[in-house]
Amino acid sequence: MNFAETLHTNPIFKIVADAAKALNVPAYVVGGFVRDLILNRPSKDIDIVCVGSGIELAELVAKNSGREDTYLSIFKNFGTAMIKLDDWEVEFVGARRESYQRDSRKPIVEDGTLEDDQNRRDFTINAMAISLNDNNFGELIDPFDGLADIRRKIIKTPLEPSITFSDDPLRMMRAIRFATQLNFDIHPDTFDALIKERERIDIISKERITDELNKIILAKKPSYGFLLLDSCGLLEKIFPEFVKLKGVETEEGKGHKDNFYHTLQVLDNASTKTDDLWIRWAAILHDIAKPATKRFDKKRGWTFHGHEEMGAKWVKGIFTEMRLPLNEKMRFVKKLVRLHLRPIALSKEAITDSALRRLLYEAGEDLEGLMILCRADITSKNGEKVKKYLRNFDIVEQKLKEVEESDKLRQFQPVVTGELIMELFGIKPSKEVGIIKIAVREAILEGQIENTLESGIPFVLAEGAKLGLVAVEK
Repeated sequence: MNFAETLHTNPIFKIVADAAKALNVPAYVVGGFVRDLILNRPSKDIDIVCVGSGIELAELVAKNSGREDTYLSIFKNFGTAMIKLDDWEVEFVGARRESYQRDSRKPIVEDGTLEDDQNRRDFTINAMAISLNDNNFGELIDPFDGLADIRRKIIKTPLEPSITFSDDPLRMMRAIRFATQLNFDIHPDTFDALIKERERIDIISKERITDELNKIILAKKPSYGFLLLDSCGLLEKIFPEFVKLKGVETEEGKGHKDNFYHTLQVLDNASTKTDDLWIRWAAILHDIAKPATKRFDKKRGWTFHGHEEMGAKWVKGIFTEMRLPLNEKMRFVKKLVRLHLRPIALSKEAITDSALRRLLYEAGEDLEGLMILCRADITSKNGEKVKKYLRNFDIVEQKLKEVEESDKLRQFQPVVTGELIMELFGIKPSKEVGIIKIAVREAILEGQIENTLESGIPFVLAEGAKLGLVAVEK
């Protein structure tokens, strides 16, 4: 198979080929770009391997690009360089071979041949190369039959899989990530090695594991990746809290849904509506505290009271353990976990304006994300039941829109401030000021008063009188 015609459509490859020829170093396009080219997937990252100095090749390519905006980064410690040109990122490295010691994932690296470089690749579909050399420009070099594995939709290691995974255990996460992203199967021998070598994941940093997990979560159908992780035993190692969702208990003939599979369905449902990683994380964590709150009531069956509040409290700990950001992203997920039952409850009962106001106030700017999560949370084998709940959700959303337009509660701030309360009664900051502020907020949300000074001041004076405060005469 020859890709010369395709390569000629992008001038980058000619510049690299000419520079390699001038330096007398064979050069090849390798890895993910080749794989995605065959799969007809968009890719803006190009990896170039040369039998020589990758840094020297990159420097000459940057010089010959004829563009002042060509950005060159050199990483001498790793022997690599990268060029950014328009939307493209081109990484250069010299061909190398690697050997590993059992107690470390950091390889001993030596200069090598193209064959050595392909031997060290993680999977057959990533071990293909395309020549940029005059004698065979555009020719596919595929020593492990990666093209056939693409056609068979198989993830398979080039060499013995247990050695591949033991040498670099992060490849186990990558195997599942590629299977999930590409909707491929994992070869039986490769999957057996995932099971055998799963303990080796302990030597990989949490940051790198979570990076791969996030890529699985962002796939079109992330549940596939979670099921693979669970089947090989890796999920228990990297995310034990999630595994605890598995299983169904039965008491007096009453059971509950399996929250593991329910959560995966919610995650998939959310993934059809949004590519937002943090809404998807909220889907993963929305029921995370159900095992800890599970109780059996003889009259009501299984209950999970307070799982949303407990789950919200757990979010920070899970994010810390996973090395996820502890910023507004974490607070967003925490809010969605805490509020995820509220719109669902509204869809099942008579909707009051005060309940709608409270939801708008608490959700604020995150209401759209919350509603995506809540719609995704409607799962049932009974299709008519799902349709009914979704229709009720349409009603809730319409009413939320109407209340929002009239009350502007997403940016809600009572016009009666603490400073005004202190001025009215001639007092300093105190417990009484806080009590009155809360009373004002509650009265507005309940629709007892309007959010205006005309309506608010008489209310404040009345509340102050209950606390023994006397208004300052003017």
